[in-house]
Amino acid sequence: MDFLFIADPLESFKISKDSTFAMMRVAQEAGHRLWFCEARNVLWRSNLVVADCQSLALVPSGTSWFELGAIEARPLYHFSAVFMRTDPPFDIEYLNTTWLLSAAVRQGAKVFNNPAAIRDHSEKLSITEFPELIPPTLVTRELSAVQVFHQEYSDIVIKPLDGMGGMGVFRVGPDGLNLASIVETLGENGSRTLMVQRFLPEIAQGDKRVLLIGGEVVPFALARIPQGSEIRGNLAAGGKGVAMPLSDFELKVAEQLAPVLNQRGLFLVGLDLIGGYVTEINVTSPTCFIEITEQSGFDVPQFWLRSVEKALL
Repeated sequence: MDFLFIADPLESFKISKDSTFAMMRVAQEAGHRLWFCEARNVLWRSNLVVADCQSLALVPSGTSWFELGAIEARPLYHFSAVFMRTDPPFDIEYLNTTWLLSAAVRQGAKVFNNPAAIRDHSEKLSITEFPELIPPTLVTRELSAVQVFHQEYSDIVIKPLDGMGGMGVFRVGPDGLNLASIVETLGENGSRTLMVQRFLPEIAQGDKRVLLIGGEVVPFALARIPQGSEIRGNLAAGGKGVAMPLSDFELKVAEQLAPVLNQRGLFLVGLDLIGGYVTEINVTSPTCFIEITEQSGFDVPQFWLRSVEKALL
């Protein structure tokens, strides 16, 4: 099969922990042909969505971990599968790419995750569809609403809807110190919407990333555990990643969501759980393949590849 990966520049990959690299590696080992381009190389031309792409080979040694062929213009429907693996932020150019990919889908391309499903799915706001699974949550631009929420729950977390990697996450304790200043700064004086949630002390045991692949649940999570006085478990914010089996309750929550999301075209999902509560449903470029595999022995990349091959039959 021919697999096209739309991703960030290969030179930026940290292959010791990059999930996209892990996908490429197992696909090549299985005999599939790899192709690569960046989002900027996807275009509409002559009434077709094409990629100015290059063949890709992963090499075991040398000065670089990859070799690229000459640039070729290939319609996206010529590939067996197209994987959108560009990292957030979900900005206007990311959105433009999903529109082009939707046009490619209409022409017969098989894109994972489905671009229309990505557009319809806010990684933070999507949790509101499952209110029975989430902590007390407020979504607002209004400082007064946040103040009322704080009075009710005393200890809260405030975050922007477009943040990633723990960026812009603040905790406000019972004393309410700097509450107004934080809301005004993050919300740009009411021009940006914020999400506010009751602080979950279970974060001390980790913000758990659970992978859903092809409607099935990977049985191990990566618990991203805050270090020192930090409240954020995100690896990008210095959290420590520890793989551990899902509890019965966590598995039940994940198994409830996996088939629903997969049916919508969200083939690969990174579910975030704190204390069993769903806090985010990540669909743009979920990670943690390598960390879970190395620590648990469960081969996530192979599980992903088998699921892809099954979906393409």
